[in-house]
Amino acid sequence: MDDVDLDARGLICPLPVLRLRKRLLAMPPGGVLTMLADDPVAAIDIPHFCHEAGHALLETRDLGDARWFAVRRGDQAPEG
Repeated sequence: MDDVDLDARGLICPLPVLRLRKRLLAMPPGGVLTMLADDPVAAIDIPHFCHEAGHALLETRDLGDARWFAVRRGDQAPEG
C-alpha cells in the first residue's frame, strides 16, 4: 500500500478508533490521514466515528487481510 499515516493492524476495538481520533485532533482541519486496520469491526466503527465526529471518510479499500481508510479531518473545534 502507498504511504500509510497510521498502522492500526493488530489492534482491536476500540483502539483503532481511539488512535485515529488522537491523530486527527493533532492535524489541521482539512488534513487527510490514511490508516490500515485489520480488526473486522473497524469497517463499521471508522465510518460511524467519522460521521459522528464530523470527519469525512474519503475512501475505504478492502485489502483482504486489512482495510485501508482515507479520512479528512473536519472543521470542528478540537474535542475536549
